[in-house]
Amino acid sequence: MTDRPRAPASANGEPAADGVDRRVEESLSALSTEGGAAPAMGSALIRELARLQPATTRLPRREWAAVLGLSLFYATGILAWMGVRDDLDRIPPIWLIGIGAVWLAGFLAITWLVLVPPRGQVLPRWRWAAAAGALAAAFFITAGLLRPESLTETGTTYPATISAVVGHGPGCLRWGITVAAVPVLLTALAVRGAIPVGSRWLAAAIGAAGGSLGGLTLHLHCPISERFHIGLVHGGLVIVTAAIAALVARVGESRRRKP
Repeated sequence: MTDRPRAPASANGEPAADGVDRRVEESLSALSTEGGAAPAMGSALIRELARLQPATTRLPRREWAAVLGLSLFYATGILAWMGVRDDLDRIPPIWLIGIGAVWLAGFLAITWLVLVPPRGQVLPRWRWAAAAGALAAAFFITAGLLRPESLTETGTTYPATISAVVGHGPGCLRWGITVAAVPVLLTALAVRGAIPVGSRWLAAAIGAAGGSLGGLTLHLHCPISERFHIGLVHGGLVIVTAAIAALVARVGESRRRKP
């Protein structure tokens, strides 16, 4: 049996590396050496870095309280300008207070779901908010169509015809949308940094919340006691404001996607 040839010894007495080992060693030595200096930053990058500000943490509950305070203040001012109906003392209390409380609760609850995420999360509960908006619209429309007969003893009535409902509807819708505009805008500004991409369902929920506040003002202002007006116009206001908000969100999202 013949002996395997040994590699020639190096200067320090260790076996000399063959060609492959030598190249690997030279490559590793090159990586360990100090690299060249980094290129200088451009003026544009320097300006952007100078504008950086520390990010502030969202305070959802405080934002919710601020939106509620400003929105209720604005709605109260609009209601004072329009005036409340002059027969409030003759309206059945269960209708005046009970339905009015539900209008207010709809605004509070939907806005809470939009602005205040679950504990430990940052994204709004848009599914629950959209579902609450749909439930509110269904409730108010149904409650208006089934309003108590005792309500006809107060306010203004007219024949329940299509032309009559259409003729008396635009005024209430216009005032309701006017009241809803500010809470919708405030809520959208408060939640804009909490979602990565605009959501039409979230926008619809925000619109439904504003429509609930608008419906509350109509509940205290409008003297019409006809069932289709209360159900389809007052209750339908929630659907109208939700649709407008969703349409605005869709248009804005389409414009952002354009190059």
